[in-house]
Amino acid sequence: MNVCIIGEGLTSLALAKNLINKKINVHIYYKTKIQKKITSRTIGISKNNLEFFKKEIFEITKINYWKIKKIEIYSQKIKNENIFNFNNEKDDLFYMVKNERLYELLKKEVLKSKFIKRIAINKKLNEKNLNKKNYDLIINSDPNNFIAKKYFTKKIEKNYFNVAYTAIFKHKEIENNTAVQVFTEFGPVAFLPISKNETSVVCSLDTKSKKFSNSEIIELINKNNPKYVIKNIFDINSFNLSSSVLRKYYQKNILAFGDLLHRIHPLAGQGFNMTIRDIKIFSEIIQNKIDLGLQLDSSILKDFENQARNKNFMFSNGIDFIYEFFNLEKKLKIRNFTKILKAVGKNNNFNNLLIKIADRGINL
Repeated sequence: MNVCIIGEGLTSLALAKNLINKKINVHIYYKTKIQKKITSRTIGISKNNLEFFKKEIFEITKINYWKIKKIEIYSQKIKNENIFNFNNEKDDLFYMVKNERLYELLKKEVLKSKFIKRIAINKKLNEKNLNKKNYDLIINSDPNNFIAKKYFTKKIEKNYFNVAYTAIFKHKEIENNTAVQVFTEFGPVAFLPISKNETSVVCSLDTKSKKFSNSEIIELINKNNPKYVIKNIFDINSFNLSSSVLRKYYQKNILAFGDLLHRIHPLAGQGFNMTIRDIKIFSEIIQNKIDLGLQLDSSILKDFENQARNKNFMFSNGIDFIYEFFNLEKKLKIRNFTKILKAVGKNNNFNNLLIKIADRGINL
């Protein structure tokens, strides 16, 4: 089987590594233009997803991820009291990884394989030229190229009019295994530990009526700082926030993947987790056909859409509901609303359900 993957981001590399592990020939098409590296981006990976990643993609070592054992959620309306408190005394909740570090590790592993070939994208690349290569499957993870614009334009989209500001700060060494999210008047501010003396922060802020300078972001971080003795804050970057859910996953032998399939608000840290679950579904479909001695062809794409689309749609809408729910809380001036949230947060069965969904996704 010969597979073409267009794009060389984290999603493409993870999928490529999974496929070459099955001894499937993969051609990766990449852009030669060097993009600016964003060193402040981090990724949260759930326990279940990390286990799959280590087993079916590559064995990422403990030195490259940081354990999170507890999550605390606060509102500025009730100072010093948390609304939700998630923890599992027997296990870790999720793991933090630096985006750039994971990308470098994956790329190094992928390029070791004899089943991989990298091809630079030039102006002559089009669907006709791709078809001449006789690829069994073409997988596109680039939302801005000619394939996306031709086949994958029907989607449910939403502009949050939010901007995510990311940064990393160094601080005095502490145990640092608790993630904290504070819902402020401007939007959620998440503190995500990545080592004993480093923490990443994501501020997802409403920018409809106000733009934020770097000095204001630093002030917001310091104001909502839960426990850190901060030494310095660096690498502040920003990007606009929106969501989209693709209606149709494939056309002919071409499959959309990654952010082209679904893009969600980062407040729950589930974007890359959704992609890993997609890779898991895709991988299991292919492996089942291999085990049964069946031909690997474009029927895989139909099976993938049937198994993944409804789950992704429900999960994406669930994240949007959480955003709108807390956005309503931010707008309301009634203190009792926050007290209701706090009461809900004390329900252990509800908390355990949320932990399970965050770890494994929605199982229909």
